[in-house]
Amino acid sequence: MKKREKIHLKFLGGARTVTGSKTLLEVGNTKILVDCGLFQGLKELRKLNWREITRNASEIDYVLLTHAHLDHCGYLPILVKNGFKGTIYCTHPTKELATIVLRDSGKIQEEDANRANRYEYSSHSPAKPLYTQADAEAVVNQFSTHNYEEWVILEPEIKFQLLNAGHILGSAMVELKIYDQTLVFTGDIGRTDPMLLYPPKKVSKADYLIIESTYGDREHDTLDVKMKLERVIKETFQRGGILMVPTFSIERVQEIMFLMYQLRNGNRLPNVPIYLDSPMGIRATEVFETYPKWQDLSRQDLQQMYEGIRWVNSYEASKAIVKDKNPKIILAGSGMLQGGRILHYLSEHIGNEKNTLLFTGYQAEGTRGRALLKGSSSIKFFGEYHSVKCQIASISSLSAHGDRTELLQWMEHFQSPPKKVFLNHGEPHQLDAFRVWIESKLGWDVIVPYQEESFEL
Repeated sequence: MKKREKIHLKFLGGARTVTGSKTLLEVGNTKILVDCGLFQGLKELRKLNWREITRNASEIDYVLLTHAHLDHCGYLPILVKNGFKGTIYCTHPTKELATIVLRDSGKIQEEDANRANRYEYSSHSPAKPLYTQADAEAVVNQFSTHNYEEWVILEPEIKFQLLNAGHILGSAMVELKIYDQTLVFTGDIGRTDPMLLYPPKKVSKADYLIIESTYGDREHDTLDVKMKLERVIKETFQRGGILMVPTFSIERVQEIMFLMYQLRNGNRLPNVPIYLDSPMGIRATEVFETYPKWQDLSRQDLQQMYEGIRWVNSYEASKAIVKDKNPKIILAGSGMLQGGRILHYLSEHIGNEKNTLLFTGYQAEGTRGRALLKGSSSIKFFGEYHSVKCQIASISSLSAHGDRTELLQWMEHFQSPPKKVFLNHGEPHQLDAFRVWIESKLGWDVIVPYQEESFEL
């Protein structure tokens, strides 16, 4: 760039919703996309996945990826299919995990389309996958991986570094320097004291801050999560039931296995089989074992925390375990009940009041998980409704997102207020509540952008 160009910020996703995170940064003719996530939950949001985010994906030069959750990376196969040929920058673990997530997503998309066609419950004829496993595979060669706090020069006047976000393995905040302006995109910020990871990196200054607000309206439950998990497990087995835990394959399933490892070491865990029935969860756990230095755990914990967990590697073994009505603990994807093997367990066991369905993470609006937490007596999957008679439990404090207090404490490390704070990745009431808290506690200038809204910085 020969002259100082104007900087524009446009919110293509994650605006007034917790899914589909995509923020387009334009500096003259240079276009940078921060995150490239898939919309999930409400039908009107999911329909946005079928719409091209720009007139020409080939015009985007770079993607800066904060982490490997589907709502931040799941649109990449579509972007590449539509002509993006640039580089996707992220940390080393994020590339490994995103590759797993995208392949699994493509497989689920194909399976869902095939099932809809077989049982004729789609309004489209034929139903088509949003993208395929082959589309997901095409993304892999465009990754470029980096360590935390490693400056990467994109253009003569544009550089960035990735900072530890403490959310999931390899998750990062993006600090961008453009001319003399500093922009910080938090991605998803983890807890002040994460269970498996190092805490989020403190940032002291930014001209513009784009920050998530998933839990901007509340504090997490302070109840000891290990004690609550122990109680749910024991109550379920006193009834002679099955504990079903829909898990997010990255971070959450590893945290649950770590808690069970601690309970087992303290002789506080019933002698029942524990199954990890999630191909993606198994592959993600293998990535965790590959990157021990990115985690705040002892060598002993890393070596022993997966002992006692039976990994289900074949579909035939999974079908046999689904049919088995004996007491057991099942960890299976997906975390919001939007797909995955957990639905097969629900199909067989959701109608038995002895059993328990335990949620351990955020349930987005429009998902089956949110419906059950709100008290729905039936949910629809596999083309038909299923009555809910099992017990419903939740441990909200297991969230990998910082709550209102933790987010504010992170922001208090700034030496001076940013010129503007943009709130994204939150539902409307969370965003508005967090805006009020920031304005009243810190006195900062806060904007809650709408979808497709653009700003000149």
